[in-house]
Amino acid sequence: MFRLEFGKTGKYCDGLNRRHFLQIGVAGMGSASLSQILHAKEASQQQGIKAKDTSVILLWLDGGPSHMDLYDLKPEAPSENRGIWNPIHTNVPGMDITEMFPLQAKCADKFSIVRSLHHNTGDHFTGGHWMLTGRGGVSGGSTPGKNPSIASMATKVLGPRDPGMPAYVSVPYASSIGLRPGYFGGNFLGVQHNPFETGSDPNNNNFQVKNLNLAKGLSVQRLKDRKALSKSFDKLRKDVDQSGMLGSMDRLDQKAYELVTGEKARKAFDLNSEDEKIRELYGRHTWGQSVLLARRLVEAGTTFVTVHFGGWDHHWNLQSGMESYLPRVDQAVSALFGDLAQRGLSDQVLVVLCGEFSRTPRMNNGGNGGPPLSKGTPGRDHWGNSMFCLLGGGGVKGGRVIGSTNRLGDSPADRPVRPGHIHHTIYRALGMDPEIHFLDHSGRPTVAIDHGEVIHELF
Repeated sequence: MFRLEFGKTGKYCDGLNRRHFLQIGVAGMGSASLSQILHAKEASQQQGIKAKDTSVILLWLDGGPSHMDLYDLKPEAPSENRGIWNPIHTNVPGMDITEMFPLQAKCADKFSIVRSLHHNTGDHFTGGHWMLTGRGGVSGGSTPGKNPSIASMATKVLGPRDPGMPAYVSVPYASSIGLRPGYFGGNFLGVQHNPFETGSDPNNNNFQVKNLNLAKGLSVQRLKDRKALSKSFDKLRKDVDQSGMLGSMDRLDQKAYELVTGEKARKAFDLNSEDEKIRELYGRHTWGQSVLLARRLVEAGTTFVTVHFGGWDHHWNLQSGMESYLPRVDQAVSALFGDLAQRGLSDQVLVVLCGEFSRTPRMNNGGNGGPPLSKGTPGRDHWGNSMFCLLGGGGVKGGRVIGSTNRLGDSPADRPVRPGHIHHTIYRALGMDPEIHFLDHSGRPTVAIDHGEVIHELF
Protein backbone atom coordinates (compact mmCIF):
# COMPACT_ATOMS: atom_id res chain seq x y z
CA MET A 1 0.00 0.00 0.00
CA PHE A 2 1.37 3.38 -1.00
CA ARG A 3 2.42 5.61 1.90
CA LEU A 4 3.66 9.16 2.26
CA GLU A 5 6.37 9.57 4.91
CA PHE A 6 6.42 12.95 6.65
CA GLY A 7 8.63 12.38 9.66
CA LYS A 8 7.67 12.76 13.31
CA THR A 9 4.61 14.77 14.29
CA GLY A 10 2.49 15.25 17.37
CA LYS A 11 -0.23 12.78 18.23
CA TYR A 12 -3.95 13.35 18.32
CA CYS A 13 -5.85 12.56 21.50
CA ASP A 14 -6.90 9.20 20.04
CA GLY A 15 -3.27 8.17 19.60
CA LEU A 16 -3.10 8.74 15.86
CA ASN A 17 -0.42 11.11 14.71
CA ARG A 18 -0.64 13.25 11.58
CA ARG A 19 1.52 10.90 9.57
CA HIS A 20 -0.86 8.04 10.33
CA PHE A 21 -3.73 10.35 9.54
CA LEU A 22 -2.45 10.84 6.02
CA GLN A 23 -1.86 7.10 5.73
CA ILE A 24 -5.55 6.65 6.41
CA GLY A 25 -6.31 9.51 4.04
CA VAL A 26 -6.23 13.26 4.46
CA ALA A 27 -8.88 14.04 7.05
CA GLY A 28 -12.13 15.05 5.44
CA MET A 29 -11.00 14.13 1.93
CA GLY A 30 -12.11 10.50 2.04
CA SER A 31 -15.76 10.92 1.18
CA ALA A 32 -18.64 8.57 0.52
CA SER A 33 -18.51 5.91 -2.15
CA LEU A 34 -19.58 6.93 -5.63
CA SER A 35 -22.88 5.08 -5.28
CA GLN A 36 -23.62 6.84 -1.97
CA ILE A 37 -22.84 10.25 -3.45
CA LEU A 38 -25.05 9.64 -6.49
CA HIS A 39 -27.86 8.36 -4.26
CA ALA A 40 -27.61 11.40 -2.00
CA LYS A 41 -27.63 13.82 -4.93
CA GLU A 42 -30.59 12.04 -6.52
CA ALA A 43 -32.52 12.20 -3.23
CA SER A 44 -31.73 15.90 -2.93
CA GLN A 45 -32.96 16.61 -6.45
CA GLN A 46 -36.18 14.68 -5.82
CA GLN A 47 -36.82 16.92 -2.80
CA GLY A 48 -36.21 20.03 -4.84
CA ILE A 49 -32.80 20.76 -3.28
CA LYS A 50 -30.69 22.44 -5.94
CA ALA A 51 -27.12 21.32 -6.52
CA LYS A 52 -24.79 24.04 -5.27
CA ASP A 53 -21.14 24.93 -5.15
CA THR A 54 -21.20 26.74 -1.81
CA SER A 55 -18.97 26.46 1.26
CA VAL A 56 -19.29 27.21 4.97
CA ILE A 57 -17.02 29.05 7.42
CA LEU A 58 -18.04 28.34 11.02
CA LEU A 59 -16.54 30.73 13.56
CA TRP A 60 -16.76 28.80 16.83
CA LEU A 61 -16.76 30.83 20.08
CA ASP A 62 -15.73 28.03 22.41
CA GLY A 63 -16.85 28.50 26.01
CA GLY A 64 -20.14 30.28 25.45
CA PRO A 65 -20.51 33.96 24.40
CA SER A 66 -23.19 36.08 26.07
CA HIS A 67 -26.08 37.11 23.83
CA MET A 68 -26.79 40.00 26.23
CA ASP A 69 -23.36 41.54 25.58
CA LEU A 70 -23.07 40.91 21.82
CA TYR A 71 -26.16 40.78 19.62
CA ASP A 72 -29.21 40.96 21.92
CA LEU A 73 -28.72 43.80 24.38
CA LYS A 74 -31.52 44.81 26.77
CA PRO A 75 -31.02 48.50 27.62
CA GLU A 76 -34.40 48.68 29.39
CA ALA A 77 -33.73 45.67 31.66
CA PRO A 78 -32.61 46.02 35.30
CA SER A 79 -28.93 46.98 35.67
CA GLU A 80 -27.89 43.51 36.84
CA ASN A 81 -29.27 42.10 33.58
CA ARG A 82 -28.49 44.67 30.94
CA GLY A 83 -24.76 44.50 31.52
CA ILE A 84 -21.98 46.97 30.90
CA TRP A 85 -22.32 48.11 27.26
CA ASN A 86 -24.94 50.02 25.35
CA PRO A 87 -26.45 49.05 22.01
CA ILE A 88 -25.67 51.01 18.85
CA HIS A 89 -27.64 51.29 15.63
CA THR A 90 -26.45 49.41 12.57
CA ASN A 91 -26.99 50.21 8.91
CA VAL A 92 -30.15 48.08 9.19
CA PRO A 93 -33.03 49.80 11.01
CA GLY A 94 -34.10 47.86 14.09
CA MET A 95 -30.96 45.71 14.27
CA ASP A 96 -29.00 47.10 17.21
CA ILE A 97 -25.84 45.39 18.48
CA THR A 98 -23.20 46.08 21.13
CA GLU A 99 -21.22 49.31 20.95
CA MET A 100 -18.14 47.05 20.95
CA PHE A 101 -19.00 46.09 17.35
CA PRO A 102 -18.74 49.39 15.44
CA LEU A 103 -17.32 47.72 12.31
CA GLN A 104 -20.07 45.11 12.09
CA ALA A 105 -22.61 47.88 12.59
CA LYS A 106 -21.53 49.26 9.21
CA CYS A 107 -22.07 45.96 7.37
CA ALA A 108 -25.10 44.48 9.17
CA ASP A 109 -26.93 44.29 5.85
CA LYS A 110 -24.61 41.40 4.98
CA PHE A 111 -25.68 39.12 7.86
CA SER A 112 -28.71 38.15 9.91
CA ILE A 113 -29.08 37.35 13.60
CA VAL A 114 -31.13 34.57 15.16
CA ARG A 115 -32.03 35.74 18.68
CA SER A 116 -34.39 32.95 19.73
CA LEU A 117 -32.01 29.97 19.57
CA HIS A 118 -32.11 27.62 22.56
CA HIS A 119 -31.42 24.05 23.67
CA ASN A 120 -32.04 24.55 27.41
CA THR A 121 -28.82 23.07 28.76
CA GLY A 122 -26.07 24.78 30.74
CA ASP A 123 -23.60 21.90 30.40
CA HIS A 124 -20.65 22.80 28.14
CA PHE A 125 -20.41 19.33 26.66
CA THR A 126 -24.12 18.76 26.13
CA GLY A 127 -24.44 22.21 24.57
CA GLY A 128 -21.43 21.69 22.33
CA HIS A 129 -22.75 18.32 21.16
CA TRP A 130 -26.14 19.88 20.40
CA MET A 131 -24.67 22.75 18.41
CA LEU A 132 -22.10 20.73 16.44
CA THR A 133 -23.92 17.42 15.89
CA GLY A 134 -27.59 18.28 16.37
CA ARG A 135 -28.08 15.85 19.24
CA GLY A 136 -27.69 15.61 22.99
CA GLY A 137 -26.60 12.47 24.84
CA VAL A 138 -23.30 13.63 26.33
CA SER A 139 -22.47 15.57 29.49
CA GLY A 140 -19.60 16.67 31.68
CA GLY A 141 -19.71 13.21 33.27
CA SER A 142 -19.64 11.41 29.90
CA THR A 143 -17.91 13.52 27.27
CA PRO A 144 -17.10 11.20 24.30
CA GLY A 145 -19.01 12.20 21.18
CA LYS A 146 -21.86 9.98 20.06
CA ASN A 147 -22.61 11.42 16.63
CA PRO A 148 -20.66 12.89 13.72
CA SER A 149 -20.49 16.63 13.31
CA ILE A 150 -22.71 18.32 10.77
CA ALA A 151 -19.52 19.20 8.86
CA SER A 152 -18.32 15.58 8.80
CA MET A 153 -21.66 14.39 7.43
CA ALA A 154 -21.82 17.14 4.82
CA THR A 155 -18.28 16.65 3.56
CA LYS A 156 -18.64 12.86 3.52
CA VAL A 157 -21.40 13.31 0.96
CA LEU A 158 -20.30 16.47 -0.86
CA GLY A 159 -16.52 16.05 -0.78
CA PRO A 160 -14.40 19.11 -1.62
CA ARG A 161 -15.62 21.73 -4.05
CA ASP A 162 -12.27 21.35 -5.81
CA PRO A 163 -10.62 17.89 -5.92
CA GLY A 164 -7.23 19.35 -5.12
CA MET A 165 -8.37 20.61 -1.72
CA PRO A 166 -9.28 18.95 1.60
CA ALA A 167 -13.05 18.98 2.07
CA TYR A 168 -13.04 19.80 5.79
CA VAL A 169 -10.43 21.92 7.59
CA SER A 170 -10.14 23.37 11.11
CA VAL A 171 -7.99 26.44 11.78
CA PRO A 172 -5.81 26.35 13.76
CA TYR A 173 -7.34 23.21 15.30
CA ALA A 174 -10.67 21.53 16.04
CA SER A 175 -11.54 21.82 19.72
CA SER A 176 -14.89 21.67 21.48
CA ILE A 177 -14.62 22.39 25.19
CA GLY A 178 -11.02 21.16 25.25
CA LEU A 179 -11.71 17.95 23.31
CA ARG A 180 -9.81 17.47 20.03
CA PRO A 181 -11.30 17.04 17.55
CA GLY A 182 -14.21 16.60 19.96
CA TYR A 183 -17.64 17.18 18.51
CA PHE A 184 -16.15 18.44 15.25
CA GLY A 185 -15.09 14.86 14.48
CA GLY A 186 -16.51 12.10 12.30
CA ASN A 187 -17.32 9.76 15.20
CA PHE A 188 -19.00 6.64 13.75
CA LEU A 189 -18.29 7.85 10.20
CA GLY A 190 -14.60 7.17 10.88
CA VAL A 191 -11.50 9.26 11.57
CA GLN A 192 -11.07 9.95 7.87
CA HIS A 193 -14.01 12.34 8.27
CA ASN A 194 -12.35 14.33 11.04
CA PRO A 195 -11.22 17.79 9.96
CA PHE A 196 -7.70 18.41 8.71
CA GLU A 197 -6.11 20.67 11.34
CA THR A 198 -3.55 23.28 10.34
CA GLY A 199 -2.01 22.87 13.79
CA SER A 200 -0.07 26.11 14.14
CA ASP A 201 -0.87 29.78 14.62
CA PRO A 202 -1.59 31.52 11.28
CA ASN A 203 -0.39 34.79 12.82
CA ASN A 204 3.17 33.49 13.24
CA ASN A 205 5.65 34.89 10.76
CA ASN A 206 6.89 31.37 10.03
CA PHE A 207 3.41 29.83 9.82
CA GLN A 208 3.54 26.58 7.91
CA VAL A 209 1.04 23.75 7.65
CA LYS A 210 2.51 20.35 8.37
CA ASN A 211 2.24 17.49 5.89
CA LEU A 212 2.00 19.65 2.78
CA ASN A 213 5.67 19.39 1.84
CA LEU A 214 7.67 16.39 0.78
CA ALA A 215 10.23 14.86 3.09
CA LYS A 216 13.91 15.60 2.43
CA GLY A 217 15.28 13.81 -0.60
CA LEU A 218 11.83 12.95 -1.96
CA SER A 219 11.00 14.82 -5.17
CA VAL A 220 7.61 14.84 -6.86
CA GLN A 221 9.01 12.71 -9.71
CA ARG A 222 10.46 10.20 -7.26
CA LEU A 223 7.15 10.09 -5.47
CA LYS A 224 5.40 9.37 -8.77
CA ASP A 225 7.88 6.58 -9.51
CA ARG A 226 7.23 5.02 -6.10
CA LYS A 227 3.50 5.27 -6.65
CA ALA A 228 3.72 3.56 -10.02
CA LEU A 229 5.80 0.76 -8.51
CA SER A 230 3.41 0.29 -5.61
CA LYS A 231 0.48 -0.04 -8.02
CA SER A 232 1.82 -3.28 -9.44
CA PHE A 233 2.17 -4.80 -5.97
CA ASP A 234 -1.22 -3.53 -4.83
CA LYS A 235 -2.96 -5.15 -7.81
CA LEU A 236 -1.78 -8.57 -6.62
CA ARG A 237 -3.04 -7.86 -3.11
CA LYS A 238 -6.41 -6.60 -4.30
CA ASP A 239 -6.97 -9.81 -6.25
CA VAL A 240 -7.10 -11.73 -2.96
CA ASP A 241 -8.80 -9.08 -0.83
CA GLN A 242 -12.47 -9.92 -0.23
CA SER A 243 -13.36 -7.06 2.14
CA GLY A 244 -12.93 -4.14 -0.25
CA MET A 245 -10.68 -2.44 2.31
CA LEU A 246 -7.71 -2.18 -0.03
CA GLY A 247 -9.82 -0.42 -2.64
CA SER A 248 -11.05 2.03 -0.03
CA MET A 249 -7.54 2.66 1.26
CA ASP A 250 -6.33 3.22 -2.28
CA ARG A 251 -8.88 5.98 -2.75
CA LEU A 252 -7.73 7.65 0.46
CA ASP A 253 -4.08 7.30 -0.49
CA GLN A 254 -4.85 8.86 -3.86
CA LYS A 255 -6.31 11.91 -2.10
CA ALA A 256 -3.22 12.22 0.10
CA TYR A 257 -1.02 11.89 -2.98
CA GLU A 258 -2.97 14.54 -4.86
CA LEU A 259 -2.77 16.96 -1.94
CA VAL A 260 1.01 16.69 -1.59
CA THR A 261 1.92 16.65 -5.27
CA GLY A 262 -0.61 19.27 -6.32
CA GLU A 263 -0.16 23.02 -6.10
CA LYS A 264 -3.71 24.05 -5.23
CA ALA A 265 -3.70 23.25 -1.51
CA ARG A 266 -0.16 24.42 -0.89
CA LYS A 267 -0.93 27.79 -2.46
CA ALA A 268 -4.16 28.15 -0.48
CA PHE A 269 -2.39 27.44 2.82
CA ASP A 270 0.47 29.83 1.98
CA LEU A 271 -0.79 32.75 4.05
CA ASN A 272 2.50 34.61 3.65
CA SER A 273 1.66 35.18 -0.01
CA GLU A 274 -1.43 37.21 0.93
CA ASP A 275 -1.44 40.95 0.39
CA GLU A 276 -0.27 42.74 3.54
CA LYS A 277 -3.15 45.22 3.36
CA ILE A 278 -5.65 42.34 3.49
CA ARG A 279 -3.81 40.78 6.40
CA GLU A 280 -3.99 44.04 8.32
CA LEU A 281 -7.68 44.35 7.47
CA TYR A 282 -8.45 41.07 9.26
CA GLY A 283 -6.16 41.92 12.17
CA ARG A 284 -2.65 40.73 12.93
CA HIS A 285 -3.75 38.35 15.65
CA THR A 286 -4.53 34.63 15.70
CA TRP A 287 -8.27 35.04 15.23
CA GLY A 288 -8.00 37.50 12.37
CA GLN A 289 -5.39 35.51 10.46
CA SER A 290 -7.30 32.27 11.06
CA VAL A 291 -10.39 33.81 9.47
CA LEU A 292 -8.33 35.06 6.54
CA LEU A 293 -6.92 31.57 6.03
CA ALA A 294 -10.46 30.19 6.12
CA ARG A 295 -11.42 32.58 3.31
CA ARG A 296 -8.43 31.44 1.25
CA LEU A 297 -9.41 27.80 1.75
CA VAL A 298 -13.05 28.12 0.70
CA GLU A 299 -12.02 30.26 -2.25
CA ALA A 300 -9.68 27.47 -3.35
CA GLY A 301 -12.33 24.75 -3.00
CA THR A 302 -12.64 23.54 0.61
CA THR A 303 -16.27 22.85 1.51
CA PHE A 304 -16.34 23.38 5.29
CA VAL A 305 -13.87 25.33 7.46
CA THR A 306 -14.13 25.84 11.21
CA VAL A 307 -12.20 28.56 13.05
CA HIS A 308 -11.56 28.27 16.79
CA PHE A 309 -12.07 31.34 19.00
CA GLY A 310 -11.53 30.03 22.52
CA GLY A 311 -11.83 31.39 26.06
CA TRP A 312 -15.45 32.59 26.42
CA ASP A 313 -16.23 31.01 29.82
CA HIS A 314 -16.47 34.29 31.72
CA HIS A 315 -17.89 33.45 35.16
CA TRP A 316 -15.97 36.49 36.38
CA ASN A 317 -13.94 39.33 34.84
CA LEU A 318 -16.48 39.58 32.03
CA GLN A 319 -15.62 43.21 31.28
CA SER A 320 -11.89 42.69 30.78
CA GLY A 321 -12.55 39.53 28.76
CA MET A 322 -15.02 41.22 26.44
CA GLU A 323 -12.83 44.30 26.04
CA SER A 324 -10.08 41.98 24.83
CA TYR A 325 -12.16 39.63 22.66
CA LEU A 326 -14.91 41.72 21.09
CA PRO A 327 -12.71 44.12 19.08
CA ARG A 328 -10.91 41.14 17.55
CA VAL A 329 -14.20 39.46 16.66
CA ASP A 330 -15.52 42.73 15.23
CA GLN A 331 -12.48 43.23 13.05
CA ALA A 332 -12.31 39.66 11.75
CA VAL A 333 -16.05 39.28 11.05
CA SER A 334 -16.46 42.65 9.34
CA ALA A 335 -13.32 42.05 7.27
CA LEU A 336 -14.56 38.63 6.18
CA PHE A 337 -17.93 39.90 4.94
CA GLY A 338 -16.30 42.82 3.18
CA ASP A 339 -13.61 40.65 1.60
CA LEU A 340 -16.11 38.04 0.39
CA ALA A 341 -18.21 40.78 -1.19
CA GLN A 342 -15.19 42.39 -2.88
CA ARG A 343 -14.16 39.02 -4.33
CA GLY A 344 -17.65 38.18 -5.55
CA LEU A 345 -17.93 35.27 -3.12
CA SER A 346 -20.83 36.40 -0.94
CA ASP A 347 -23.30 34.00 -2.54
CA GLN A 348 -20.82 31.12 -2.47
CA VAL A 349 -19.79 31.25 1.21
CA LEU A 350 -22.04 30.99 4.26
CA VAL A 351 -20.54 32.48 7.44
CA VAL A 352 -21.85 31.18 10.79
CA LEU A 353 -20.88 32.57 14.22
CA CYS A 354 -21.97 30.82 17.43
CA GLY A 355 -20.85 28.92 20.55
CA GLU A 356 -22.15 26.01 22.60
CA PHE A 357 -24.48 28.17 24.70
CA SER A 358 -24.88 31.69 26.09
CA ARG A 359 -24.43 33.23 29.54
CA THR A 360 -26.97 34.00 32.24
CA PRO A 361 -28.95 37.18 31.59
CA ARG A 362 -28.37 38.18 35.21
CA MET A 363 -24.81 39.16 36.14
CA ASN A 364 -23.27 37.43 39.16
CA ASN A 365 -21.18 39.10 41.89
CA GLY A 366 -17.80 37.69 40.88
CA GLY A 367 -17.66 35.32 43.84
CA ASN A 368 -18.51 32.01 42.14
CA GLY A 369 -20.01 30.74 45.40
CA GLY A 370 -17.58 32.63 47.65
CA PRO A 371 -17.60 36.22 48.87
CA PRO A 372 -18.48 38.87 46.26
CA LEU A 373 -15.54 39.80 44.01
CA SER A 374 -13.39 37.03 45.53
CA LYS A 375 -12.78 35.57 42.07
CA GLY A 376 -12.82 38.82 40.15
CA THR A 377 -15.23 41.38 38.80
CA PRO A 378 -18.81 40.26 37.96
CA GLY A 379 -19.46 37.79 35.17
CA ARG A 380 -22.16 35.56 33.76
CA ASP A 381 -22.72 31.82 34.22
CA HIS A 382 -23.92 29.06 31.87
CA TRP A 383 -27.21 29.53 30.02
CA GLY A 384 -28.72 27.54 27.16
CA ASN A 385 -32.30 28.84 27.34
CA SER A 386 -31.62 31.85 25.09
CA MET A 387 -28.76 32.13 22.62
CA PHE A 388 -27.78 33.77 19.35
CA CYS A 389 -26.44 32.65 16.01
CA LEU A 390 -25.18 34.96 13.26
CA LEU A 391 -25.49 33.81 9.64
CA GLY A 392 -24.64 35.60 6.41
CA GLY A 393 -23.77 34.83 2.79
CA GLY A 394 -24.25 31.61 0.88
CA GLY A 395 -27.73 32.63 -0.22
CA VAL A 396 -28.82 33.70 3.28
CA LYS A 397 -30.38 37.14 3.20
CA GLY A 398 -28.74 39.80 5.34
CA GLY A 399 -30.22 42.47 7.56
CA ARG A 400 -32.80 40.26 9.24
CA VAL A 401 -33.51 39.49 12.88
CA ILE A 402 -35.12 36.10 13.51
CA GLY A 403 -37.05 35.74 16.74
CA SER A 404 -36.64 37.65 19.98
CA THR A 405 -36.18 37.09 23.68
CA ASN A 406 -38.33 38.43 26.49
CA ARG A 407 -37.73 41.63 28.43
CA LEU A 408 -35.06 40.05 30.65
CA GLY A 409 -33.45 38.07 27.85
CA ASP A 410 -33.86 34.73 29.60
CA SER A 411 -36.06 32.85 27.09
CA PRO A 412 -37.45 33.17 23.56
CA ALA A 413 -40.46 35.46 23.23
CA ASP A 414 -41.31 34.46 19.66
CA ARG A 415 -40.10 32.24 16.80
CA PRO A 416 -38.18 29.77 19.04
CA VAL A 417 -35.38 28.04 17.13
CA ARG A 418 -33.38 24.92 18.05
CA PRO A 419 -29.97 23.74 16.80
CA GLY A 420 -31.62 21.61 14.11
CA HIS A 421 -33.09 24.74 12.54
CA ILE A 422 -29.58 26.17 12.21
CA HIS A 423 -28.31 22.90 10.75
CA HIS A 424 -31.17 22.63 8.23
CA THR A 425 -30.36 26.18 7.15
CA ILE A 426 -26.66 25.38 6.74
CA TYR A 427 -27.49 22.30 4.69
CA ARG A 428 -29.89 24.30 2.52
CA ALA A 429 -27.03 26.69 1.75
CA LEU A 430 -24.76 23.75 0.91
CA GLY A 431 -27.37 21.92 -1.19
CA MET A 432 -27.11 18.97 1.22
CA ASP A 433 -30.02 16.60 1.88
CA PRO A 434 -30.76 16.75 5.66
CA GLU A 435 -32.65 13.46 5.50
CA ILE A 436 -29.79 11.31 4.27
CA HIS A 437 -29.04 8.39 6.61
CA PHE A 438 -25.68 7.07 7.81
CA LEU A 439 -25.01 3.73 9.49
CA ASP A 440 -23.85 4.00 13.12
CA HIS A 441 -21.56 1.55 14.95
CA SER A 442 -24.43 -0.92 15.39
CA GLY A 443 -25.41 -0.77 11.73
CA ARG A 444 -28.54 1.24 12.47
CA PRO A 445 -29.40 3.97 9.95
CA THR A 446 -29.24 7.44 11.53
CA VAL A 447 -30.70 10.51 9.85
CA ALA A 448 -28.38 13.50 9.45
CA ILE A 449 -30.71 15.98 11.19
CA ASP A 450 -33.57 14.68 13.31
CA HIS A 451 -35.39 17.89 14.28
CA GLY A 452 -36.12 21.41 13.12
CA GLU A 453 -36.52 22.84 9.64
CA VAL A 454 -35.00 25.48 7.39
CA ILE A 455 -35.35 29.03 8.71
CA HIS A 456 -37.26 30.12 5.63
CA GLU A 457 -37.17 33.82 6.50
CA LEU A 458 -33.45 33.76 5.71
CA PHE A 459 -33.97 32.78 2.07
